[in-house]
Amino acid sequence: MSYFRTAVDLTTGYIPGEQPKPGTPILKLNTNENPYPPSPKAIEVLRNLDSEWLRRYPDPYAKDFCLAVSEALEIPTDWIIVSNGSDELLNVIIRACAEGSDRPVVYPMPTYVLYRTLAALQPADAVEISYPQDFKLPIDELVAAKGAVTFIASPNSPSGHIVPLDDLRELAQRLSGILVIDEAYVDFADYSALPLVREFDNVIILRTLSKGYSLAGLRMGFGIANPQLLTGLFKVKDSYNIDAIATLVGAAAISDRAYKNECAEKIKKSREILTANLKNLDFTALKSHGNFLLATPPEGNAEHLYLQLKARGILVRYFKQFGLENKLRITVGTEEQNQTLLAALLAIEKQ
Repeated sequence: MSYFRTAVDLTTGYIPGEQPKPGTPILKLNTNENPYPPSPKAIEVLRNLDSEWLRRYPDPYAKDFCLAVSEALEIPTDWIIVSNGSDELLNVIIRACAEGSDRPVVYPMPTYVLYRTLAALQPADAVEISYPQDFKLPIDELVAAKGAVTFIASPNSPSGHIVPLDDLRELAQRLSGILVIDEAYVDFADYSALPLVREFDNVIILRTLSKGYSLAGLRMGFGIANPQLLTGLFKVKDSYNIDAIATLVGAAAISDRAYKNECAEKIKKSREILTANLKNLDFTALKSHGNFLLATPPEGNAEHLYLQLKARGILVRYFKQFGLENKLRITVGTEEQNQTLLAALLAIEKQ
């Protein structure tokens, strides 16, 4: 006998990347964390936190954080919904909009596999459209799938490619359901799809402080959309989904965009150097707009390299799934970390 719904019994839960305990002597290049510390302004807020913020319930709408986002991105505060990481908003959107075969969840593959897991748990049908080799957005196929929710990660993980705005605009125009543009990695890209939320009432942009702002441990994300679209999502989200500490620290971090941009530029520079160095080792690496690379070893022995690197105290991400069996996703670290990785790859090659 099972105590769970059929959808829960039949679903394989999402498996995050390995997370060793802090202080473990591991070079962690597997979950796309920012290698640089958070903004000093965010740390200062944390150090000076008044205990009264812990005693009381937090603001259910995180208005102070919304104000900081509004000022940083020039978006009205009532166009913002705040979440416990952008992953919570993925869940909220699917719970609010998708159901069964009549209201499916649609996305191109390969992409963030949590979309699949959350659809299965709803349950809602998941329609997966394969990206072509050049990763051009398959607009006609996505429209034909008639999704209640269509997810497009841009920049996409694990490929690192970014979707042209004209393609996203055409997709938004032709879809009958919601278009969710997941911009978790946008701080490392050359442009954002943010202007589309003013053009279309069925578009929502998702952002996170986990990547560009070095706050993966804080669990802070937000969505931007027409207030009419947000109305239904507010009904579904937990009333106190964001704690008081996250609201205060997140507001300080997003207000310090100069610091975030400085760190992002260092990562973008390191990304280009790492790409070139991997190619010197005969890897094939796709051009990336995120803080990671999708790299194919010359022998295609990605799982072997993943295990060999792990044995040397270096974690990268290996996805044992169709189309990715011969590839590794490698987070861009500091220059020193990247050189440690390259030295390990060279040593493995010479074995």
